[in-house]
Amino acid sequence: MFRFFENLVDPYAAYPENDTPPRRLWSFLGVYMRPFRKVFAVTGLFSVIVAAMEIGLLGYLGRLVDLFEEAGPAEFWAEHGTEMILAALFLLFLRPVLQLVTVALLNNAIIPNFGTLIRWRSHRHVLRQSVGWFENDFAGRIANRIMQTPPAAGEAVFQIFDALGYSVAYIVGAGVLLAGADPQLVIPLLIWLVLYGTLLRWTIKRVGPASEAASDARSAITGRVVDAYSNIHSVKLFAQNDHETAYAKEAIERARKTMQVEMRIFTTMEFWLVTLNGFLIVAVVGWAIWLWSAGTASVGIVAAASALVLRLNAMTGWIMWAVSSFFRSLGVVAEGMDTIAQPITLTDAPGAKPLAFTDGEIRFEGVSHHYGRGSGGLDRIDLTIRPGEKLGLVGRSGSGKSTLVKLLLRFYDPESGRILIDGQDVTRVTQDSLRAQIGMVQQDTALLHRSVRENILYGRSGADEARMLQAARRAEAEEFIAGLADAEGRQGYDARVGERGVKLSGGQRQRIAIARVILKDAPVLVLDEATSALDSEVEASIQETLYGMMEGKTVIAIAHRLSTIARMDRIVVLDDGHVAEEGSHAELLARGGLYARFWERQSGGFIGTEDTAE
Repeated sequence: MFRFFENLVDPYAAYPENDTPPRRLWSFLGVYMRPFRKVFAVTGLFSVIVAAMEIGLLGYLGRLVDLFEEAGPAEFWAEHGTEMILAALFLLFLRPVLQLVTVALLNNAIIPNFGTLIRWRSHRHVLRQSVGWFENDFAGRIANRIMQTPPAAGEAVFQIFDALGYSVAYIVGAGVLLAGADPQLVIPLLIWLVLYGTLLRWTIKRVGPASEAASDARSAITGRVVDAYSNIHSVKLFAQNDHETAYAKEAIERARKTMQVEMRIFTTMEFWLVTLNGFLIVAVVGWAIWLWSAGTASVGIVAAASALVLRLNAMTGWIMWAVSSFFRSLGVVAEGMDTIAQPITLTDAPGAKPLAFTDGEIRFEGVSHHYGRGSGGLDRIDLTIRPGEKLGLVGRSGSGKSTLVKLLLRFYDPESGRILIDGQDVTRVTQDSLRAQIGMVQQDTALLHRSVRENILYGRSGADEARMLQAARRAEAEEFIAGLADAEGRQGYDARVGERGVKLSGGQRQRIAIARVILKDAPVLVLDEATSALDSEVEASIQETLYGMMEGKTVIAIAHRLSTIARMDRIVVLDDGHVAEEGSHAELLARGGLYARFWERQSGGFIGTEDTAE
């Protein structure tokens, strides 16, 4: 039975992806609700039936009181025995089934699948964002919004059916029941309903913004805390525990203050709610007793009216909290929507085709990119890398080296000019096919918090064990991998490497990254100071491996240690976003220009000025 309801909606079903999701709340939720339309309709119907059933039971209670008053026990059973049996069967069998269907639709069909669908689609959407998009936010805050938005949306939907739909049907039914007993009994109910609606409106108007502010404050805490944990080595190295504590306290205190504002609203609401409910009980029950005293209402009417308002008294707090929870959840969704619904700005061009790689020629034609700042990056670069050529790239910090590589990988689109691979504009081919043809080893290597095997196989999913082991062997990683063990007892290639590979040394991380690129075996190879984290002995061995990897490939090697690129076919020197010099190592030394000055000033093979990513 559970499986039937759980499978009514497939949260992973194919859907049309939208690069520009709706930015209005209900339009945003409507996209996710679309697969649930039929389930929602049936659930709403059953919620109304259950509410009507509850009202009917209270009305039937009044009928029983009147029957007891009119007849003795023997006469009662003789005249109404069959009716009592049918009522008992309804309560024992039909009512539980109707209730079960309603609850199963909510708890098994909607809640797990609705949240899963939102989380799955949101994660897919966010993964498609550009590198630059991620660089402008905290990873922890992004993840927090992906995690908190789905349950908030699920809670909002749950309240619609479990509380709001039920309560509306219940109040309407209560009015019908009281009017049927005596139309005058509806008057105090209507007065209470107007006052209750006013209180509800007052609460809703304030709780939504307050909840959104509180949710944003919680996300800020997550962002700051995760930032500290992710950089724990820096925190400890610079003895900044107190600074990080104060930095987190500032966000925590803001969250406390936003929660205080939210709780003041609820406290005020509770006071007026109790006052209004007191009025409802006194007015309806008192009026019913007065009608009975005047002989215009039966004891059963008094009993039914009393039971009804006492039930409403118990429900109103629940309804108010449900409505508040509904709008509080919408506030969380609205805050999460700021991240989840952001448009994807770096997309495949309409009709983009996979890159048709042939020779490996790379051309930069008038390429400029300043990250929207008007300076820095690259400025009108013209550069051609011949098929199979090994190009060294050097320059001071901010000269544009990393920008050139990021544009080649299409992490950004150039502000002007174009980049061609085998005559194909990289902005006109699919991003995945472009990056599949480029292998890159970065200076600052971050590994996934998974096993060594999974990290190496990331270079080529589906590669067999033998090829994976061969890649590790060529990267000089086999020996240290054999000695790895994690806290759960996994060893060797099954050992987890920790978040960003923190359990490994810099040299170990770099060798696993090199093994991953060796396994990928892409025809274009980009090396961003690939051996900077290795000691001299291992570096010499890895350097030979890298030279072996370069055979038959088009290579771009960014170097700070000039000795590592002396054997390149050509060296290009960037300065302030322009090509300052180019030629072989010997030619550039003989020219006595910028490269020669770098070479003279280098200490242990490094450029004299520290280089950072631009």
